[in-house]
Amino acid sequence: MLHSPEHLTWPNSYPPPEPQRVLVVDDSRAQRMLLSSLLRRWGHEVVDCGTAEEALVAALDPTVDLVISDWVMPGLTGPEFCRHVRTNRRAGYAYVILLTSKTGDSALSEGLEAGADDFLTKPVRPPELRARLNAGARIVAMQRDLVSKNGLLTGALGELRTLYDALDRDLDEARRLQRAQMQDRARRYGPVDVSLWLKASGHIGGDMVGAFPVEGDTVGVFGLDVSGHGVASAIVAARVAGILSAASPDQNIALTRRADGGFRAVSPDLAAARLNRMILSEMRSDRYFTLALGFLDIPTGILSMVQAGHPHPLVLRADGEIEFAGAGGLPIGLIEGADYERFDVALHPGDRVLVYSDGLIECPGASGGALEEEGLVRLARLAAPHGGLHFLSALEDGLARFAGTANFSDDASAVLITYRGPTDYSPRHAR
Repeated sequence: MLHSPEHLTWPNSYPPPEPQRVLVVDDSRAQRMLLSSLLRRWGHEVVDCGTAEEALVAALDPTVDLVISDWVMPGLTGPEFCRHVRTNRRAGYAYVILLTSKTGDSALSEGLEAGADDFLTKPVRPPELRARLNAGARIVAMQRDLVSKNGLLTGALGELRTLYDALDRDLDEARRLQRAQMQDRARRYGPVDVSLWLKASGHIGGDMVGAFPVEGDTVGVFGLDVSGHGVASAIVAARVAGILSAASPDQNIALTRRADGGFRAVSPDLAAARLNRMILSEMRSDRYFTLALGFLDIPTGILSMVQAGHPHPLVLRADGEIEFAGAGGLPIGLIEGADYERFDVALHPGDRVLVYSDGLIECPGASGGALEEEGLVRLARLAAPHGGLHFLSALEDGLARFAGTANFSDDASAVLITYRGPTDYSPRHAR
């Protein structure tokens, strides 16, 4: 039994409800009229149905946020009606309140299992109905807000995925360009073989290695390691590798033009100083890098090098002896006016020199601790029976066994120089 709304008064402090579209389901026309009149007085829009079957169609309307249904009706009971509402597909959530004269726990359990959100016992008290409607309206509003935010989040995630896909494509292209610079990994310059190895810890890395012929029976080799990882480091590495390439000798900072128009190598310590000034003044990058740059004079077997923060080169003698060379030095692009020291290594037929980045000696082991120089010597001895690229492959395999993984935590690179002895040589015959 519902009291007539005309005689109801409310305190001024009662919060006015937000207007909702409410579906009223009751086979009693009088009950529907009383409920509808009260709801409209509170500012709600009402859709009333006399049968559950008719109400199922109306409940599909996504603008219907609240449903008030009688429990006992012909055709479908209130719980049966509620179950159909939950199984039918519709946009948005409908908050369902069942009106019942039943008070037992079993009846309430039946309604909850059917998907009802709330209950009101008859006769309905308007203040309680209004409070339940407000609670339902808040839940529906929160659900709608959640759906809206989920939609925004889904859209943002989609845009982010698009950006990541574009970044992946750019990184793949950058990796292909980086590999293109390493396309010719085994190079022969007369009696000198140069083998290159590069393994990035991510898509692309900041390590780079290379070699180039110089007029006058000289071969230039270099290895560099840019600070940091990723695209920024790779850009600097590619830029420096381009500067030290043979493609444009007049742009190669390690070469100078002779009086006859040809080119000769400058002292590697002078080349390092030039490169340091250029990085600090022209490139204006916050990245610095370590560098090992050397020039091998083929007739004499003298390898003149500079070690700018790069690890000490490893010299593997033909008789099996292994030694470290180098005078150390500051990285490139770190301190203005830095001085660099040249050192020479005398090579004999069969001797080899390994120039490598710190990604090897600082590689963490599976059981703890880094490889360090002693570990590198052990790996070099195991790889020593192999030559050229096979030596570097054996070195990589040994490093992977030490690390317990083939995916290293830092970029790693190496240049292997094999000197077979003096002979008639011309850069024109280099391949």
